[in-house]
Amino acid sequence: MSAGPPPITSTTLGDLFEEIGTREADAPAYVEGDQRLSYGEWLRGADSLAAELRARGVAPGDVVAFSLPSCIDYAVAYAACTRLGAVATGINPRLGPREVSAIFQRCEPVALLHEGIDSPVPTDAPAPKVLMPRAEVAAAWQAGTSFPDRPVRAAEDPVCIVWTSGTTGLPKGAWFDHRALEASARLSDILSAYHDVRLMPVPFAHAGYMNKLWDQVEFVINCVLTATPWTAESMLELMVAEHATMGWGVPTQWAKVVDLPQLADADLSALRLCSTGSAPVTPELAEKMRTRLGCPIVVRYACTESSSITGTRPDDPPEVLLHTVGRPQQGIELELVSEDGAEVPQGEVGIVTLRSPCSMRAYWNDPERTAETLSPDGWITTSDLGLLDPDGNLVLRGRTSEMYIRGGFNVHPLEVERVLADHPKVGRVAIVGIPAPTIGEIGVAFVEPADPADPPALDDLRAFVRERLADYKAPDRLEIVAELPMTSMLKIDKRALAALATQSA
Repeated sequence: MSAGPPPITSTTLGDLFEEIGTREADAPAYVEGDQRLSYGEWLRGADSLAAELRARGVAPGDVVAFSLPSCIDYAVAYAACTRLGAVATGINPRLGPREVSAIFQRCEPVALLHEGIDSPVPTDAPAPKVLMPRAEVAAAWQAGTSFPDRPVRAAEDPVCIVWTSGTTGLPKGAWFDHRALEASARLSDILSAYHDVRLMPVPFAHAGYMNKLWDQVEFVINCVLTATPWTAESMLELMVAEHATMGWGVPTQWAKVVDLPQLADADLSALRLCSTGSAPVTPELAEKMRTRLGCPIVVRYACTESSSITGTRPDDPPEVLLHTVGRPQQGIELELVSEDGAEVPQGEVGIVTLRSPCSMRAYWNDPERTAETLSPDGWITTSDLGLLDPDGNLVLRGRTSEMYIRGGFNVHPLEVERVLADHPKVGRVAIVGIPAPTIGEIGVAFVEPADPADPPALDDLRAFVRERLADYKAPDRLEIVAELPMTSMLKIDKRALAALATQSA
């Protein structure tokens, strides 16, 4: 790796593709199985596909949707949209018909690039005028068609729409302009180094890819795609084979990787850093990552609406890494407030609010939900609860929608989950609150046992919690599961667990 990238002059992502694709045409950009793509090939392919989209009637400002898996075709399509001036949006293939229909109705894409011959457009959604199966997408970008008279775009023009995972309702489309994506690259800090080889195990429709494209291109990063379907074994094999320098992953992925027996003999000497985020990290997982991956670990906290919020640093003491998500990134303002918007005292739990240069500009075509989340002066109100420790590190306590009230006392499931994660018989755990007579609500703990043949007992878990937290925070019910359900964005699906807990009750 070189010391750092040369300075750039571009003000839009479309211009940046040309700047880097010309200057570093031979630098590797993607690895997908046996397929490789250089930055020069990425630029030429993007222009060729942009020319085809324009010929089919797609214009600057039109929304182009991709219902594709994470692949090189997706990456070229995204770049083509930036060259054409269209607005790119990814639809995670794992979403259900109701969620997909809501996305189509909200953004009304002019074009849809999809996986097969049959269109995945729901019957109750507006049909795009341009439908391109993946085979046509690949043929178009590999055709080598020139793209003259490229439209001129401004830094405040929209680049992409990123959809929330829908854990609190139907997806919302956070849209970002070129300035926001460039700001995200500035805030990437130690996560990005010139000519990094970065593992990319998250879906491309995720904010971890859509909002990070400027960062990838400016730092000329080689993006290594993990296999579909994802497995811990294939992720580890790729890290070794491609000499990954930067390991990305959500906590559920790292939890499986660090427990692989073959990790002890794997050559990960090229790794300079590993990062995790997107969902809460237990102290047990942070400790395993720190000791078993053989490189510095950082924990980042972000949300769909802002690609950077807080983060730990490699030189932080272990207790910061293991129990917090670090301090606000440079240039990000963070406050914890009560339900009525008043700032809470240091050390007390409040709703996380923030103002960030890389935040969304609004929810696409959704002024009502935009007003609920984004204030006129740029403050975002998240659904997350947390407190600030004496050093200014953020300690997450869960989500506002997850808190339940047991006998008049507030219980934050994440706090209890972190305690139970230290129990020797607990592999992974998730707690949800459900209605109960007299007491109001109770906590139900869903546990993946560390040893399926020797699962924990409810009385043991309750005693374990009571020794460490208030007695009312101990779970009232225990459900042993083989595997916790996951959302399309690889987070634990607590809506599914709440439904299961209510049904079984």
